[in-house]
Amino acid sequence: MKVLGLGNALTDVLAMLPSEECIAEIGLLKGGMQLIDEDKLLKIMSVFEDFDTVLATGGSAANAISGLTRMGLPGGFIGKTGPDSYGKFYHDDMEKNGVELHLLEGNTASGCAMTMITPDGERTFGTYLGAASALIPGELHPGMFAGYDLLHIEGYLVQDPELIRRAVELAKNAGLKISLDMASYNIVNENLEFFHELVRDYVDIAFANEEEAFAYTGKEPEEAVKEIASECDIAVVKCGKLGSIVQKRDEIARIGSTPTKCIDSTGAGDLYAAGFLYGLSKNYSLKVSGSIGAVLSGNVIEVIGTKMDDNRWNQIKLKVKRIVENNETL
Repeated sequence: MKVLGLGNALTDVLAMLPSEECIAEIGLLKGGMQLIDEDKLLKIMSVFEDFDTVLATGGSAANAISGLTRMGLPGGFIGKTGPDSYGKFYHDDMEKNGVELHLLEGNTASGCAMTMITPDGERTFGTYLGAASALIPGELHPGMFAGYDLLHIEGYLVQDPELIRRAVELAKNAGLKISLDMASYNIVNENLEFFHELVRDYVDIAFANEEEAFAYTGKEPEEAVKEIASECDIAVVKCGKLGSIVQKRDEIARIGSTPTKCIDSTGAGDLYAAGFLYGLSKNYSLKVSGSIGAVLSGNVIEVIGTKMDDNRWNQIKLKVKRIVENNETL
């Protein structure tokens, strides 16, 4: 299986904060993602001057695709950057991770996600979209989708409904399946009707954490996964330390989590999606696929940002091999 991602091409600028006070002062919602303008971006940058920062390629769909390529599955990504250092960093880092790029260049500054990590490991995003939001429906063409089997979309893109509609229609015409990560509970709340349209009419696999699932259904995970699964082929609800629940028609799999120390939860859901899709590509069961997702997500929260070194990826692959060969599901 070859997976194509579509999402905001963002460079994550990550800072470890000593407390939650800075987030409140900036005016962001802890644990969520909010779009910011240039004035608020400059305000956050001034706050970040007091802390060490780390750069990493980001964007939910791009993180998932990078995880898939590190697991040995071919993947590509569609996005847009600007003619600047962030854009060059993004291109070079994604290419280094083996991602086939369909990266367009705009005239505005590259997008960035100012990522605030509090002592509990929770991350809060203030996202300046910049060139990432300049990707328009007319720039998507059938050739971008040729040779792929699945299109993975991040829910953040619902703020441009016509772009998503164009993408899913091109994908379906090319015979691709579609997976959707709901991305953030506040995004689901603000775009609920369109999310339901997407899932009912186009999506084969839907990923949500418990907050997003509640925003989508108004129900707790056990009931939420059933409702989402009634609208698409496979529904996944992630419940943090409590693991995850996956349902396909009448089949339900409950997966545990890996015991870890959470340093930074950035990318946990994205890497879970990567692991789960990797498992499905190998025709593994829902339980095994979910367990692989849990291994990837459990590892990424032990590092700052979403990129893990070769040694950690080698350990992940050994763990996945044991899961597959000995059915050591979580």
